[in-house]
Amino acid sequence: MSRAPHAWARAFAPASSSNLGSGFDLLGHAIDGPRDEVTARRRESPGVRITALRGLPLPLPEDAARNTAGRAAMALLERAGAGFGVDLELHKGIPLGSGIGGSAASAVAAVVAVNALLDTPQPMAVLLDCALDGEAVASGARHGDNVAPSLLGGLVAAFDRPVAITAPDWLHAALVTPDQVLETRVAREVLKAPYALADVVSQTHHLAALLLGLQRGDRALLRDGLRDALVEPRRAGLIPGFVAVRDAALDAGALGAGISGAGPTLFGWFDGRAAAERGAKAMQDAFAAQGIAATALATPVAGPAAAVIARDDDGEADR
Repeated sequence: MSRAPHAWARAFAPASSSNLGSGFDLLGHAIDGPRDEVTARRRESPGVRITALRGLPLPLPEDAARNTAGRAAMALLERAGAGFGVDLELHKGIPLGSGIGGSAASAVAAVVAVNALLDTPQPMAVLLDCALDGEAVASGARHGDNVAPSLLGGLVAAFDRPVAITAPDWLHAALVTPDQVLETRVAREVLKAPYALADVVSQTHHLAALLLGLQRGDRALLRDGLRDALVEPRRAGLIPGFVAVRDAALDAGALGAGISGAGPTLFGWFDGRAAAERGAKAMQDAFAAQGIAATALATPVAGPAAAVIARDDDGEADR
């Protein structure tokens, strides 16, 4: 006997850290910490409505076509040929414009929640493609370096077909987010001028070292790989206190440190959780010394994947 379709489902998607030194627009990993949640409810009439936006210090578009979660849900319903519409409630747990994949997480949580309502759930490749449609609303392009790790978990190379990268289990990240909003579109504007060939070659060198270091668990190669010859020099000036905070991470024993995504969050990679926690505190203190409040966390680089966390047949009351 076939089951009745689910009436509602709630999903979460984790924050993520991308670029990771030399992996601009390519590498990202999920974060065990801040996350967005989306509750999707079936309704007979077609289309997507945003019925609630919670946890927001700033407004987001309520028009589904201009909202990352709404646009991703629209794409999935269309791809699946669903004969129904959905209402979405979005709870933002990831700060806006923070450089830890907030727009990507909203899109991912939406497609995971809506997929749980479909009569025929769609494969991961379709969810990824639809979430990229949502991400494009916020960033202006279908960048997968936050979407893929938020959906799949762990460390991911965001090729057209994402590839999971096994991170050493001892590898942890410290992430420190200052009280600043830095829009992705603004951070990309400073990258428009051409780059010298020597800088491109240097970046290629560091990316190769980073990938080999991850494969071999080689700390020396990771130190070499966690360097950014292209993007960081142009974006550093957009983040007050950048040099002091990066240096604090390195002084605390980081294998490398830099800008997470478009910023202003800064990251450092450390050998072990305890080291990452000490590094996070040192980075937070460095921001404070500049008169800048910041939040800090430590996470395994191999963070969690997005998932359904409740639905109408779980015996859990909706909220």
